[in-house]
Amino acid sequence: MTLSHAEQYQKSWQERQEYAENMLPIIGRLYRNKGIEVVVYGRPLVSATIIDIIKAHKTVQRFEGQKLRLRESFPVLEAISKMNLAPGRVDIGKLAYAFLYKNVAEGLTLEQYLADSLSDILDHEDQVKPVDVVLYGFGRIGRLLARLMLERSGPSSKLRLKAIVVRGGKKGDLEKRASLLRRDSIHGPFNGSITVDEENQGIKANGTFIKVIYANSPEQVDYTQYGIDNALIVDNTGIYKDDTELSIHFQSKGAAKVLLTAPAKGDVPNVVYGVNQHMITAEHKIVSAASCTTNAITPVLKALHDEYGIRNGHVETVHSYTNDQNLIDNFHKAERRGRAAPLNMVLTSTGAASAVAKALPELKGKLTGNAIRVPTPNVSMAILSLNLNRETNKQDLNDFLQRTSLFSELQDQIDFTSSTEIVSSDLVGSRYAGVVDSQATIVDGDRCVLYVWYDNEFGYSVQVTRVMNEMAGIKYPTLPIVK
Repeated sequence: MTLSHAEQYQKSWQERQEYAENMLPIIGRLYRNKGIEVVVYGRPLVSATIIDIIKAHKTVQRFEGQKLRLRESFPVLEAISKMNLAPGRVDIGKLAYAFLYKNVAEGLTLEQYLADSLSDILDHEDQVKPVDVVLYGFGRIGRLLARLMLERSGPSSKLRLKAIVVRGGKKGDLEKRASLLRRDSIHGPFNGSITVDEENQGIKANGTFIKVIYANSPEQVDYTQYGIDNALIVDNTGIYKDDTELSIHFQSKGAAKVLLTAPAKGDVPNVVYGVNQHMITAEHKIVSAASCTTNAITPVLKALHDEYGIRNGHVETVHSYTNDQNLIDNFHKAERRGRAAPLNMVLTSTGAASAVAKALPELKGKLTGNAIRVPTPNVSMAILSLNLNRETNKQDLNDFLQRTSLFSELQDQIDFTSSTEIVSSDLVGSRYAGVVDSQATIVDGDRCVLYVWYDNEFGYSVQVTRVMNEMAGIKYPTLPIVK
């Protein structure tokens, strides 16, 4: 009996659903028990839904021009689950596609091919020790960092969220903190269970107890009394900006290192993961993760400068409003920022262009920048107007950026879209530092204009967690290594 087109499509969809359902428990066990994070062409599958897995496979055709079916990647995932692997990030999409369609196996069986491709983590023992983490401040970035760590919690997790430090302590405060973690107007509900432990002054989330510590300044806290020691303190307050100010955290017993989630002043290293995280050494006790905009543009600028060379340029940031602005007109110490954020486009300044030079010194003095705050609550855009050292065209430039987003050391920082319909709300929850909008690219000889979207909250928070791992000495490879 010949099936109709509609029946064939329905059968195909049911098959994909079934394979995705079978993948979920394997993906979960690999992460919990072995610390293996499974991805498909960079799209994470840990804590994913059935639909997320299917959509991740659909992206392969966009990049490769050919489908990768779930029935083709499933045997790869199944084989990996039987291997003795140390923690790492494994792209089953790239492994399956290369094995089936790029003739890289050269007569090897699937098991032999995987053993060769994953040799860096095969039969290796995990020597990395867990690190206690304290979130000092629990605003927009603090809560997203908590979500990111909690979705990866378990025996194999090395970043252990132990406490948050906030001001207050009034009646009902604990429940309000928990509620803000549980529900978010932009990023949606928390994926898991959250309960309040009033007796022990903490929040229980997905099996993790998080102590809530009330203090008005760091020196009032003794972390060791809560069983926390040699902790990485992530300062989300924005109050302390330079080496001297941030050193106040070391007056707290149990504090070992400090990471600032804002641009730093003075001699504090500003790190954009993917670009200059290699500069972090064991001696670095205080590090800054720079700004969301600096994280969004620096990877793209590095890729372009390495390939084409950048003579000079201008960065214009179209940025969503933030808590620093007023809901309605009121006094503000900064120019224009006192005007109602939900009602106005507000011309303001940004230090992102000059801050690029801290992570990418070869561009020092070559970029100018400005910013426009706009009436959207999240997702921003950077417009890069650049003069290159050599001529190119739109197709070649976009092809280069697409390859960079898939097969380079910047693959976790740069995403690439060819959609003609994408708008800002589509990028809420993006885990990339920046997303190149290829349809908007303009090239005229040695001049180009690039449009880079970024979730200035979530994408930035993911970058922060990468810097946290680097500071904690938690370094795992992304495999396979594809050139």
